[in-house]
Amino acid sequence: MPAELLRISAETPERDALRYAAELIARGRVVGIPTDTYYGLAADPFNLAAVEEIYRVKGRPETRALPILVNSIAQAVVLARELPEYFLPLAKKFWPGALTLLVDASNRVPLKVTAHTGRVALRWPKSAVACQLIEQLGSPITGTSANISGFSACSNAEQLLKQLGSTIVDLQDDQWRVVREGALSVKEIEAALSP
Repeated sequence: MPAELLRISAETPERDALRYAAELIARGRVVGIPTDTYYGLAADPFNLAAVEEIYRVKGRPETRALPILVNSIAQAVVLARELPEYFLPLAKKFWPGALTLLVDASNRVPLKVTAHTGRVALRWPKSAVACQLIEQLGSPITGTSANISGFSACSNAEQLLKQLGSTIVDLQDDQWRVVREGALSVKEIEAALSP
């Protein structure tokens, strides 16, 4: 099926467009959406055919996990096996926003989504489109960048500066480490975790 382009306001998304996109995702389709950091590919992470389609469309190696977008801390908690010590302090401080938390996945998350690692990257974006789409769907969505694997998610340097990517923090037990520094600096993460 050929690609279809719908125009949508990033700040005040039109309900009909969101409903239509949610219906497509519910049927296993992949939909490109704006988020707060980049354009992303949204699909149902619990539908293995949809997950396979994202890997195909992006040319993404199946050894790279797919991030999942949520619209609440409670939704993220269900997707984590056990909450690491720093999960709630970081989520409460920076969500919604440009922070991705890498945690052990609950058994609800398909192994294919985790690239068979058992780990999942969770983010609550500060994006009306993504959050309202999740609300319409009643379920989290994938949140991988809308680009061919290995190529930049932005088309020029100005966009890159404007759309600094999500900072990724790996949480395991009582340890944390910044995997990728993006919109949030290491100092901001340290300050949020200081007593």
